Amino acid sequence: MRYLHFGTEWIQGGMRVTRPYALELAYQQEMMAPGLFLPEPGRIVQLGLGAAALTKFCYRNVPSADVVVVELSQDVIDAARGWFLLPADDARLTVVHEDAKDFIARPKQRGRADWLQVDLYDKHARGPVYDDVEFYRICRAALSRPGVACFNLFGRRFDPSFERICAAFDDRALALPEVDEGNRIVLAFSGSRLAVPFAALLDRARELEERWRLPARRWVSGLRTANGLGDELSI
Repeated sequence: MRYLHFGTEWIQGGMRVTRPYALELAYQQEMMAPGLFLPEPGRIVQLGLGAAALTKFCYRNVPSADVVVVELSQDVIDAARGWFLLPADDARLTVVHEDAKDFIARPKQRGRADWLQVDLYDKHARGPVYDDVEFYRICRAALSRPGVACFNLFGRRFDPSFERICAAFDDRALALPEVDEGNRIVLAFSGSRLAVPFAALLDRARELEERWRLPARRWVSGLRTANGLGDELSI
């Protein structure tokens, strides 16, 4: 394994050298859970590059989508390309060197992201770099209708962060159980309200497991138990 650190002990990403396009960390795998609801996105926007694991996985395994990733640090972009095998930009992959909030708040980004994957941490990893209702509302506005956002929350401040996401998304948010010693993924939804039997979600999960070789049925059971849901997901 090769890990990315920002000068501290906190891991900001990792890559198994013999499988550079795989997702090795459980929380990164769970950030593919939007596929349970929108399996063929046309545009994926990622805020935060890290070691580029999620970027590379989506680029290779979600051929329907253009992938746009926004990263503030040129050093991180250089490390991803030099040490973590991030491909060069092409017709489907664009790396934007910019502040994530500035990028996503632009009027031309409104309603364009089918998936929005947000993983924004600095070297201290105490909590998300942006963690207020205003930012989460900007994220909601950037989603297509329908659209799914996922947020990586880490640290002791999960509950306040989750409450802010719920406020921005009119309570249309679900949490997955904690993994990787502190990470929790939150899904939030835009567009028409959903009413999906868990049996149908399990069928979709089996399809994703065949396609991506990720434990998608575990995500379905995690959504059900962590949110106290019955036989149907309604949000």
